[in-house]
Amino acid sequence: MERRKLVVVGNGMAGARTVEEILARGGADLFDVTMIGDEPYGNYNRIMLSHVLSGESSLDDDDLMLNPMAWYRENGVTLYAGDSAEAIDRFAKTVTCASGRTIDFDTLIIATGSNTFFPNMDGLREPDGRLARGVFGFRTIADTNGMLQMATARDGLRAVVIGGGLLGLEAAYGLKTQGVDVDVVHSPGHLMNQQLDERGGKVLRNKIEELGVGVHTGKRTTAVVRDEDGAVAGVGFADGESLSADMIVVTAGIRPNVELARGAGLVVERGIVVDDQMRCEDEGFIFAVGECAQHRSEVYGLVAPLWEQAVVLADVVTGANPSAEYHGSRLTTKLKVAGVDVAAMGVKGPERDDDEFVQFYEPRSGVYKSVVVRDNKLIGAMLLGDISKANFLTQAFDEKVPLPDERISMLFDMGTPSVETGAAELADDVQVCNCNGVTKGDIVACVRGGCTSVSEVCAATRAGKGCGSCKQLVGDIVGFAAGDALTEDRSAEWYVPAIPLTKPELIDAVRRQDLRSVTDVFAALAPDGEDASAKMPLSSLLRVIWGQDWQREPGALFVNDRVHANIQRDGTFSVVPQMKGGVTSPQQLRRIADVAEKYDIPMIKATGGQRIDLLGVRKEDLPKVWKDLDMPSGYAYGKSFRTVKTCVGTDYCRFGLGDSTSLGIAIETRYQGLESPAKLKLAVTGCPRNCAEALCKDFGVVAVGSSGANGATGESTESRWEIYVGGAAGAHIRKGDLLATVDSSAEVIRLCGIFIQYYREQAKWLERTYAWVPRVGIEELRAILVDDRDGLVAGLQERIDEAVADYTDPWLDREEPRSPAQFTSSLPLLPLPKVPVR
Repeated sequence: MERRKLVVVGNGMAGARTVEEILARGGADLFDVTMIGDEPYGNYNRIMLSHVLSGESSLDDDDLMLNPMAWYRENGVTLYAGDSAEAIDRFAKTVTCASGRTIDFDTLIIATGSNTFFPNMDGLREPDGRLARGVFGFRTIADTNGMLQMATARDGLRAVVIGGGLLGLEAAYGLKTQGVDVDVVHSPGHLMNQQLDERGGKVLRNKIEELGVGVHTGKRTTAVVRDEDGAVAGVGFADGESLSADMIVVTAGIRPNVELARGAGLVVERGIVVDDQMRCEDEGFIFAVGECAQHRSEVYGLVAPLWEQAVVLADVVTGANPSAEYHGSRLTTKLKVAGVDVAAMGVKGPERDDDEFVQFYEPRSGVYKSVVVRDNKLIGAMLLGDISKANFLTQAFDEKVPLPDERISMLFDMGTPSVETGAAELADDVQVCNCNGVTKGDIVACVRGGCTSVSEVCAATRAGKGCGSCKQLVGDIVGFAAGDALTEDRSAEWYVPAIPLTKPELIDAVRRQDLRSVTDVFAALAPDGEDASAKMPLSSLLRVIWGQDWQREPGALFVNDRVHANIQRDGTFSVVPQMKGGVTSPQQLRRIADVAEKYDIPMIKATGGQRIDLLGVRKEDLPKVWKDLDMPSGYAYGKSFRTVKTCVGTDYCRFGLGDSTSLGIAIETRYQGLESPAKLKLAVTGCPRNCAEALCKDFGVVAVGSSGANGATGESTESRWEIYVGGAAGAHIRKGDLLATVDSSAEVIRLCGIFIQYYREQAKWLERTYAWVPRVGIEELRAILVDDRDGLVAGLQERIDEAVADYTDPWLDREEPRSPAQFTSSLPLLPLPKVPVR
């Protein structure tokens, strides 16, 4: 049989899922499949971008990429990535792309998704239509990467998120986790008004404000305020008030991307109009699926309906079930919003006089529950803070279980299925993972097919790899289905994917086998070959183990580590020279000013870490900038020891109890630039007034008085210092735990080194101390590092001494670049076709 040409316009979640379903039905034998995607990647999970922004995942995370480039090759799918479809000729059956290529088709599927909706606001865009510098949507990898680069480039950043729906709150949570001060502005009267009623919105608001995020409801944003240089300075409201900001994130909704279809003459209303087989109106061979499609007057913005549509469309185009039909979706939502569990389904409240409405409202504990019953059927439910009854309510909503006579028992365990037995009682067709369309039956079948651990099931089905709210239930179902055959996840304790060793075991193997490059480590220790996501953590670990004697491989390093500067949204770089303890001199300030003028550096910014940031440096200018500055690197770009913030202490402060400035400079001098699993920020403050914010740093030191007096003179000899570890000023706002109180600055410096070295050797990749310290436990850390219970201190001291002795300023690469391309401009990276702004 002659193979037909199937073209899919759109490589997002709906388009790629449809192709997966087609291939699963033997589509590879029926079609030559071509996909067109305007982003230069494979298909990725947009839901995971929230986790990337918050630091819980990275852009290299396997869970982010649903279909890497290799998947397309392995399945015989031709992918044109970084290109976009610009015209469809329905009669010639061709698609023309921005690159100029023309692609023939027999069957066409349009899966162009949605675009971020940017309200009409003064100052939002440049004259050429581009978003103003510092304004972002939150829909793509590029959006997320731009926000991360801006958030991590400097301290003290302020952001305003416009839109208090799910995406806006996730953006606010992620930025807060990155240390950004965030305000959410929402024009309706309460947060997440599409899913929650007023009381639910109030409970959620309390939770969001507890994170340190400002919330402003009933505010309509009318303008983006810009400074003289055109950079974002804040937002203005319809009532004349304003908020200052360095960054604006617009999450005011999405709009179906229908211009391609409209230009082709297809029927378009809010979306591309389709019938029950996802076929475009009056067309025999053109279909639409996903957020761009309008079915029975509905346009869906959640992923679960997309999966249902993809199944029907695949059945139809492959002939597996030519009569398959999609009849719409009953929306149920279970997710985690900024760390808060939320479940919602159906209507938000009673609509008729005889509707039964049961509520439980406890704002103090952050719990809100409600159900709406009509004619003895559940037509709506809302759970916030405690969603333990979500599984039962989902089944009730789908009319799979009868409702109890006592309606209150629908919200609490009073005769209805309990949380513990929910996995066994769930029907097989109940959707467990809304993000990836995985049912209980899919999970059970996977277990019966031989997967006996949670990680194996998640990898095979993608369950739990979206928002993460279903992970507990997935684990319960796997345990229920596997029974005694359940196995532990062997890879959970591996330091990096592909290498079956814990971090201590990996360090030991690297030392014993003298492995000094990432390639050598993969060759010796990865039984199934290398994994790209392991390269960066392995590079960091090798630098911890071998110092300057590790074998550098540029391909294993992020661009920041290759060029020792922080890449920015526009491809330029940020340079932060070292100012130990935040102390500078007139000579340094003159050099900074001269360099900024000489190299036309567009922004000079004081950071929250008491440093000066030069933003907008061209890659090819970096060596010359460093040479003219004649100052060491301040390490604002890497996963390393960064800065020690100090107050003036006894030098000038009337309340100073200790010389915080000298101690901060001494700590930074000794441990500058040390490689670590994640960035390290330190502070020393001269009294408990905490002006340097030492209580919320990775390692913070506070002077609390004198340690004693000189017998001859009666004068105080040294300050006593409290040492706090594991502090955070992000979303957690965590006060550090007291590690020790010591009697000398020398002891502070010693304990600082031991703590850092133990963290370097034990913590997971990208695990900040505010997560690592509570995981290990402060009592355990005291026993190991202060009391030397296990006899480890001498070895830790020896290894930190070696690392300190091995220090070399990375900016010396200006004299002898590591490769010819190290400081060669890489813009543009490739002569890619221009993609229209979406």
